[in-house]
Amino acid sequence: MTTRRHFLKRGLLASGGALLSGALGSGFSTMARAQSDSWQMPDEGGAHAATWMAFGPSEEIWGGKLLPVVRENLAGIAKAIAAHERVKMLVRDEDHDIAARLCGASVELVPQPVDDLWMRDTGPVFVKGPAGQLGAVGFNFNGWGHKQEHEQDAEVAAFVARRAGARLLETHLVLEGGGIEVDGEGTAIITQSCVLNANRNPGLSKAQCEAELSRLLGLQKIIWLPGIAGKDITDGHTDFYARFTSPGVVVAGFDPDPSSYDHAVTKRHLDILRKSTDAKGRPLKVVALQGPKTVRRKYENDQFAAGYINFYVCNHAVIAPAFGDGKADRNTRDVLVDLFPGRDVIQLNIDGVAAGGGGIHCTTQQQPS
Repeated sequence: MTTRRHFLKRGLLASGGALLSGALGSGFSTMARAQSDSWQMPDEGGAHAATWMAFGPSEEIWGGKLLPVVRENLAGIAKAIAAHERVKMLVRDEDHDIAARLCGASVELVPQPVDDLWMRDTGPVFVKGPAGQLGAVGFNFNGWGHKQEHEQDAEVAAFVARRAGARLLETHLVLEGGGIEVDGEGTAIITQSCVLNANRNPGLSKAQCEAELSRLLGLQKIIWLPGIAGKDITDGHTDFYARFTSPGVVVAGFDPDPSSYDHAVTKRHLDILRKSTDAKGRPLKVVALQGPKTVRRKYENDQFAAGYINFYVCNHAVIAPAFGDGKADRNTRDVLVDLFPGRDVIQLNIDGVAAGGGGIHCTTQQQPS
């Protein structure tokens, strides 16, 4: 029953969803060696200096019914993370008072115009240099292929990089952080349906994308998952399908419902991952995680994102969703406790965010120590 953001928000632009020719070819591609100038994207499970978020829901996009609960969900996520590390929340001037009331003193509010709340996609992807210097890649956010107004969100990556004291690394690639998953040791999992989509990178080949991602993120190997284009606003981000929990270990979503558009693609993803090795030649250990069979009915709709893979790893904790299916929620907690020893697993009700087609990971962006 896992679904995600549809193309139905007010102010949408032309949506274009065609994939580049040949993008759904081989399941994965190996790069002989990184073509990096020593920048590397750390694993999310490494130490963080801070988490960045955006208090950006608006009635124009979210509607009056969802707006209050989405704001409460964002504040709940921020406070759960703030118990373990600093949280810096971008906020419009007109929303400052309500953000301060909901988030409390543990969350630092940073004035900045924003269009929406999806910091994983609008914020920079942080990288580290050989001497520990902080870099931040701006991936030219274009509203997920011109599907939503994004004039202010297009400025977020550069703004956050400046505030973090990071060197901004520019690129011609257009993509979002939700489309990239790394193990911190040279391996990435990326969905073709997003990065190799003509609504982001027209005319670029897989090899060209690999070379540029290698340069920016220190990658030696990309495992390409097909994803699925045109079914949700992100064109199938990786962080709803597969996540590294440690080098060599991946937890991947599986939709067992044969009537779901995600059934065949998640089955294919599991097959690819189980046959893959990482940049160090290790076969991946793959743990399949099914979504809930039911969710709480109050905010259930046809774009409710009922997937457990979109959790967030912060210092000493994993922040994960719970959807009201007791058996599935408990199973998810047990799986995450096993995969993240030594971290608290905190499950939150995020029904408002999920009703808008997103999850906890989508609302966050980590800044490494």
